[in-house]
Amino acid sequence: MKISYWPDSVALNGKQPYDAFLNSLSDQGFELVKESMDADAAVIWSVLWHGRMAPNQAVWKHYRSNNRPVIVTEVGGIKRGETWKVGLNGINRDAYFGNGSSNDSSRSNSMGLALKPWNKNGDYILICAQHDKSLQWQDMPPMSRWVMDTIETLQLHSNRDIVLRPHPRCRLPGIEHQYQHVYRQEPQHVSGTYDNFDLAFDRAYAVINWSSNPGVHAVINGTPAFVGPSSLASPVANSYKNLELIEHPSTVDRTQWLNDLAWTEYTVDEIAEGLPLNQLWKAFYSNVVNSMI
Repeated sequence: MKISYWPDSVALNGKQPYDAFLNSLSDQGFELVKESMDADAAVIWSVLWHGRMAPNQAVWKHYRSNNRPVIVTEVGGIKRGETWKVGLNGINRDAYFGNGSSNDSSRSNSMGLALKPWNKNGDYILICAQHDKSLQWQDMPPMSRWVMDTIETLQLHSNRDIVLRPHPRCRLPGIEHQYQHVYRQEPQHVSGTYDNFDLAFDRAYAVINWSSNPGVHAVINGTPAFVGPSSLASPVANSYKNLELIEHPSTVDRTQWLNDLAWTEYTVDEIAEGLPLNQLWKAFYSNVVNSMI
């Protein structure tokens, strides 16, 4: 079985986990071929069609349009810089991680994950935008339009201040100046990290995010989130379509969700040992076989 890979279309911080996954494939007897559009499956880094990763868009479209599987390795959201996502045929909740839905707490505990109690207070609503060149933003309006629509809907149903936080690598114009009681929060780079930025929820009443990491971190930190259906936080968050309920967010039990979330990311050592490949194996093999029929 041939698996193709694209080593030059990997983010600088992704080389180690990407290579670790390729090594796990080789250890399991897969034949690795460089930059082939004629393999049985592909392994790419990220679905951010920008910069070094821009060529991966053609790979994604070619393999998926031909019903061939694509394994997506990318930066993690649980412990950025320490754990990494490995999913099949998608990202976030659209991906298959092989993690099931009835995991115990052993892995979440070993990762040091802990849920803070739901916060019933807070001063402002935090809108966390994301990168609009990612597959995560597929079929969505321009980011500035989405932000304005979100602000205008929120202001129909709440008198709280609103804080807009743009993605650190997807700049937005001064949208906040068009509205009263809307402010801006610029992400601050965390010193000593490659691409980690501060994100605190101490005074936030709720977080609005479509499908990226802030929704997940909000829920872990006990801040109600309103997200899209592809967000990994979706099972325990509120729907973005229900912003009219902003003053009455649901707060459900998150225990099982956290246990399952822990199986979406891995350390480099775990990737090299084949742990994510083992998790994906049954579905991955089924995808490859079906594409040959």
